[in-house]
Amino acid sequence: MLGTGSAMCTRCYNTCFYLKSEHGHLMVDAGGGNGIFRQLYRAGIDFTQVRHLFVTHVHTDHIMGVIWMIRKISPLQYKGKYPGIFTIYCHAEVKQALETMCNIMIPPKILSAVGKTIILREVSDGETLDVDDMKVTFFDIGSIKTLQFGFQAIMPDGQRVVCLGDEPYKPSSERYVKGCDWLLCEAFCLYRNRDQFRPYEKNHSTVIDAGKLAQELGVKNLLLYHTEDTHLASRRDNYSAEAGTVYTGNVHVPMDLETVIL
Repeated sequence: MLGTGSAMCTRCYNTCFYLKSEHGHLMVDAGGGNGIFRQLYRAGIDFTQVRHLFVTHVHTDHIMGVIWMIRKISPLQYKGKYPGIFTIYCHAEVKQALETMCNIMIPPKILSAVGKTIILREVSDGETLDVDDMKVTFFDIGSIKTLQFGFQAIMPDGQRVVCLGDEPYKPSSERYVKGCDWLLCEAFCLYRNRDQFRPYEKNHSTVIDAGKLAQELGVKNLLLYHTEDTHLASRRDNYSAEAGTVYTGNVHVPMDLETVIL
């Protein structure tokens, strides 16, 4: 987990992660700035080995780090220090935003790599691609704020890992979520703190909501992220306890830079 926090967090990095299999990897989102390089470094991940990146949506806490990745990787490709292609998977709205921001923010010489050695691979709802040894299906989560995609990854050992982005579950995603081995789900705050953090006004969920969803759909492992950051020291215990009141599966509440074994 490169980051576990929501958009305005300062005590932890914005939610993004690195999904690794035996012979492959997929980075998901890049947070809100060049802090993504610090997180990769602290996680022991050589960013020159990152070949696949999926961007869920255009919000700043997910997409701005991608601009920095492009800014850093393009010159290295030119110098032969990043061999191969860097592929960014995204839906049409993210692709347009990245193209616009790159044209404004990135010098032409560096930008020239986009479309050649840096590929913006537009994906559609329900499209399945082989990403190294993972079979990944991208899907529209039904966001009411902005177009957002999640994904289902079939791992080499057959486990189904589902990412719902950072918004509440919609019934249209049931075919991906039901019975999955791992559900990566946002939980903005504890239910008892909902009046303080107002998750529903921001179109987010509480821990209770995520737990009920996982229980109803038979999810085996529930991983909670995209949280507020005011109670980090007690977050794992408190979130796990609250989820456990409505969910009988395994609850995981990772900290930034923590490795979760699937």
